[in-house]
Amino acid sequence: MAKETAELAEYAATCRYEDFPPDVIERAKQCITDTVAAVIFGYDLPWSRMVVAFAEKNGAGGQSRILGRGAGRVHAPAAALANGALAHAFEMDNLTWPSTGVHPGATLLASALALAQERGRGGRELITAIVAGAEVMIRIGRATQHRNEGRGFHAPGTTGPFGAAVACARLLRLDGERMRNALGIAGSLACGLLEFARAGNGAMVKRLHLGRAAESGVLAASLASDGFTGPTSVLEGEFGFLRVFCGTDFDTGELTRGLGASYATRSIMLKRFPCHITAQTSVQAILDLRAAHGYAAPDVAAIHIAGNDKMARVNNIPSPPDIMLAQYSVPFCVALAHVRDPRDPRSFDAGALHDAQIRSLAQRVAITIAKDPPTPLAADVTVTLNDGRVLRHSVADFKGTPEQPLDRAELREKFLLLTRHCGAGAMGDLFDRLQNLEHETGLGWIAVSEP
Repeated sequence: MAKETAELAEYAATCRYEDFPPDVIERAKQCITDTVAAVIFGYDLPWSRMVVAFAEKNGAGGQSRILGRGAGRVHAPAAALANGALAHAFEMDNLTWPSTGVHPGATLLASALALAQERGRGGRELITAIVAGAEVMIRIGRATQHRNEGRGFHAPGTTGPFGAAVACARLLRLDGERMRNALGIAGSLACGLLEFARAGNGAMVKRLHLGRAAESGVLAASLASDGFTGPTSVLEGEFGFLRVFCGTDFDTGELTRGLGASYATRSIMLKRFPCHITAQTSVQAILDLRAAHGYAAPDVAAIHIAGNDKMARVNNIPSPPDIMLAQYSVPFCVALAHVRDPRDPRSFDAGALHDAQIRSLAQRVAITIAKDPPTPLAADVTVTLNDGRVLRHSVADFKGTPEQPLDRAELREKFLLLTRHCGAGAMGDLFDRLQNLEHETGLGWIAVSEP
């Protein structure tokens, strides 16, 4: 009888910081740092303020911090809900490479930091919780083979509760049995539909999926800590997560393959551009072509992208109705890269959404499915100019992937770009302190004060 859930739970409950390779610890710290910046940037967005208001109203009185200027202290579930939604509020949060349908920072950091601040835990415990959660959640994502999204579920809303539950259970110092129960409870909290990408409206809910996943992790671990039970075969069982969310096409073996020997945490990828993962390679290709050939948006007659099925089918939105779907749209992001700096999230504002030049160019982007791409997100981009020139460039990966990780200076540059509205001095100090997180005995200082 398969016991993958039990094996994952035992590993998550017993893995030790001292056994993690230095590069795994560093990748976890990069994930934490990157997510803190994404949350701080997301705090002031209109849809984020709605979630923050709800969290502050219904969670007041706790010791956990929502990461925004002047935000109050709330109870851990409310902080996890808010920070998870804020992390995903503007398509800046980290994923994995190749994509596995998980968002490590938005689900793991949002939940774990909330509980760590509530319980007075230190930096080493937070890092350990992040790695434990990543090792479980990324393997669950791999096991789905993306079939959950193929059936219409928003993958990180379905995988996120498991990772968040593990991270929180580590901070609560649960043993293997209670860790299993935390995973079992998390399975019944998995949710998130992709209809926002089809309906042409309601895309705010996409951000909520990550907040809800983080909040669910706090709930699952907290209940398990008190003895609440969940099915111990929640992943592999006949009516478990994989069969229910993925149908018959999944790989159970991925749940435990290499567990404790190879680290899935190494696959965490930091985004360079504030747009959907499927647009990253195409946007990079446009930047490379423009740098090499010096052309501008008015010079373009047509753009063709050969990419994966999701680029052509889900993210091929030539006329997005709002900025959230604009960031989800490969044609819009490629068009914007001809007119504005796609690295700066402030480029993706209402002005860009209604910019006639950007919208016109987006209409001239065609996307087809490539045969045998070198990587799952590779993009082969062809730009045809009005003067008859045809420019072509292929991008298989990009800066921020495990093959091309950001160095500390590049991570700092991104961190300060996202948080510049909070003051360069204070944010520089916050960045520096996060780089030495393992030496911190408390985490209440991870917050943003009014200038």
